[in-house]
Amino acid sequence: MPLRHSSATVVALAAGALLLSAVPAGATASPAQIATSKSTGVTYLKSLQAADGSYVTGGGLSNEWAFSALAAAGTAAVDVAPGGDTSKNARTVYRNQLAATTWPSASPVVTDYERATLNAYAAGIDPARVGPGRNLIADLAAYWQTAEPGYYGPSANFNGTVFGLLALGGARTQGGTQRVPQALIDATVTAVRANQHNDGGWNYGKAAGNPTALAQGSDIDMTGAAMASLCSSGVPGTDAAIVAAKNFLKGKLISSGAFNSMFGANTDSNGWAVSGLNACGINPQGADFTSGSGRTPIDFLIAQQFKPAGGFKYLPTDTSPSPYASVDGLRAVTGAGFTAAPPAPTTAGAPTWVATTAFTAGTATRVALVVDNGTGTAGLKVCAVTLTPTGGTTTLGAVLDAAATATPSGCVTSVTPSTGGGTVTALNGTANSGGSTWKASLDNAAATAATRATVVNVGDTVSLRYGS
Repeated sequence: MPLRHSSATVVALAAGALLLSAVPAGATASPAQIATSKSTGVTYLKSLQAADGSYVTGGGLSNEWAFSALAAAGTAAVDVAPGGDTSKNARTVYRNQLAATTWPSASPVVTDYERATLNAYAAGIDPARVGPGRNLIADLAAYWQTAEPGYYGPSANFNGTVFGLLALGGARTQGGTQRVPQALIDATVTAVRANQHNDGGWNYGKAAGNPTALAQGSDIDMTGAAMASLCSSGVPGTDAAIVAAKNFLKGKLISSGAFNSMFGANTDSNGWAVSGLNACGINPQGADFTSGSGRTPIDFLIAQQFKPAGGFKYLPTDTSPSPYASVDGLRAVTGAGFTAAPPAPTTAGAPTWVATTAFTAGTATRVALVVDNGTGTAGLKVCAVTLTPTGGTTTLGAVLDAAATATPSGCVTSVTPSTGGGTVTALNGTANSGGSTWKASLDNAAATAATRATVVNVGDTVSLRYGS
C-alpha cells in the first residue's frame, strides 16, 4: 500500500523543469468549482465499478480506495450498484470479498489489513465485524512489533506503521469513538514522531535513531500520510511536529499550486499532501499554500480533472485519467484525510453500517487483545488471539486462555485464576495489590474489574490495564 507511481515517473523526472513551470488555468478554487469537482469525480469513480459490483482488482493498485473518496464526497458505497442492481452493490460485494478465507492472499502483509480497515470503515462495514471469521483490527494487531513497540510490520517499512496509526485512529466504532486504548495510540504516535526528518517531513523508510537518515530529504506523499496519522489520533494541528511538517510542505509549493515531489508535479503527491493538511485542520487554500501566482494545491488538483468526465490525470501532460489519481485527487478536494465516516445511504432500507453481531459457534475467529501493566510502552503487549467460540459470545477467560498461542507471542504468559469465572487477580506475573488491580475494557469503553466471566462479543477489542 505505499503509493506506487506509474511508469510515467521516468517521464516526470525528465520533464521536471516543464512541470515546475506549468500553471493551470483559473484562480483559487471556489466553492462552486469544488462542488462540481466532487460531483463529476463521483460519477467517474462509479464508472470504475465492475459488472459484478466489485472495486477490488487483481494485482497492482486496487480501486478499493474509491470507498474512501466516495464517502468523503457524500456517496454511500451501498448506493453504488452496476446498472442499478442493488444485489451487486459495492458494499455487499466488498464485504464478501474481505470475509472470504482466501483474502487477501497466501502471503499477506500488514498494509493489506490497514488498507482494508480504512476502506471498510468508509464503506460502512465495521472493520472489526466484517464476518464471523474476519476482524480487521485483530488482523492488524497480529503485526505488532514486540521488540519495537509502536511499529506494525517490519519497522524498516515505516509506511506500515503510519497506516497502522491511520487505521486505528481513523476507523472508529459505529458510535464514532476510538476503539482501542489510548496507550496503544500513544505508543504508535511516539514511533511516528521519532521518524520525523530534520526538514520536518517523513519518508517511507525508518529513520528513527539514525542521524544520517533523519538528515535526508523527505517525501511529499509520506509527509501528508504521517501528518494525517498523527492528527486523526488526537495530535492538534498546533503541535510542533505538525507545524514543522506544514512548513516543509509550504517550502515545496510551486507556482502551479503543486508540490515539488520527487516524482514531479502530480495528482497523487498533491492528494496525499492535501489530505494531511485536511486531517490537521490546515487550510490548503490559505495564505501559506497560495503560490505567488495565486494558485493553491486544490486549484492544481481541479486543473488535473477532466471535464465533464470527472477523472483526474496523474501528470499534467497525461491525456487520460488514472483511477488511482482520481481517488487521491477527489478525496483531497472534498476536504478529507485518508478515510471518512460512511454517509447515510439513499437506498431504501439500507443501514449506514453493516456488521456481524455474534460469533458463529465452531467458526475460528480473531480478537484483538491489549495488555498494559502500567509501566509504560515497554509493558504494553498487543496481539491477535485466535479462538473458536462455542456460542454467540465468549468470555474474557476464554480469550486469555487462547492467548497462550496468540500472534505475536508473549501477550499473555500467565493468568490467575486459570479456570472458572472469578476475578483476575494476577496477569503476566503482576498481581493485584492494594488499590492497583487489573481492569477490563471492551472497545475502549469504561473499564471495570477484570473477571474471567466478562462477556466478550464478536469484534470487541479487549484491553486489560493494571492500575488504580
